[in-house]
Amino acid sequence: MAKAQMKKRKIVRINEDLCNGCGVCVAPCAEGAIQLVGGKAKVVREELCDGAGFCLGVCPTGALTIEERDAPEFDPKAAEEEQAKRGKTLLGETCFRCGATEENVVLIPCRHAGKSQWVCVHCLPPLIHG
Repeated sequence: MAKAQMKKRKIVRINEDLCNGCGVCVAPCAEGAIQLVGGKAKVVREELCDGAGFCLGVCPTGALTIEERDAPEFDPKAAEEEQAKRGKTLLGETCFRCGATEENVVLIPCRHAGKSQWVCVHCLPPLIHG
């Protein structure tokens, strides 16, 4: 196997001291870069982490951040293969305003009232425009 090309890019960092091992960050990582290992979340394959950070909004302890550092380049083909192996994964999150799920509507992570929550695209405009 050829050595992965390294480049400075944004990638998820997991603070093991803050991680409580709940695993809620695993499903939002559609590419499969995050898994539970030894009771803690870990980025197990850096080339699968696209740095989008959908996992950040669900972490109840704030253990996940995005950092810029040298890492293997994101490999979209490997991510697609991993997604195909894992199959469809739903977050089980709901819009904090109307209760819609990602099966019915697009959900977007947001912060509201000091909490990480999700809002659907139908409820977002009134939040923005009042």
